[in-house]
Amino acid sequence: MFHLCLVILPDQPDGAKVIPVAKTIFQTLGDADCRTAYVIPSTAAIARRILEDEADKALVLLDPDKAFVKALGLRTLPALVHLRQDSTVVSAVEGWDRAAWQQTANGVARAMAWSTPEVPRLASVDTGWGHTVR
Repeated sequence: MFHLCLVILPDQPDGAKVIPVAKTIFQTLGDADCRTAYVIPSTAAIARRILEDEADKALVLLDPDKAFVKALGLRTLPALVHLRQDSTVVSAVEGWDRAAWQQTANGVARAMAWSTPEVPRLASVDTGWGHTVR
């Protein structure tokens, strides 16, 4: 049974600040029975500007009208979301909060019976940082 572990970035240039965290999570969970992906609530051109080379290395889902983000009930990005195969939201963390992101990463790893990714600290990002979904 495949789960999804999604890092949903804001459609702003500073969304790239979270890419090192996503890469760590994706590298650890990449061989588990889950799929990892970025979700960018914008166009392909904006996604490429935010992700740069990472766009060629990971699965990237686009949500230009923000329908998916809104259906998840997210109000602040970035977000880390764990979805079951039946589309049930297991956990969703909005905004940057390392401890909360670590809890969600732990939950994904536990559900997959896999190694737990260590969510790195982001020196340039304060807890609570995020962009309101419009």
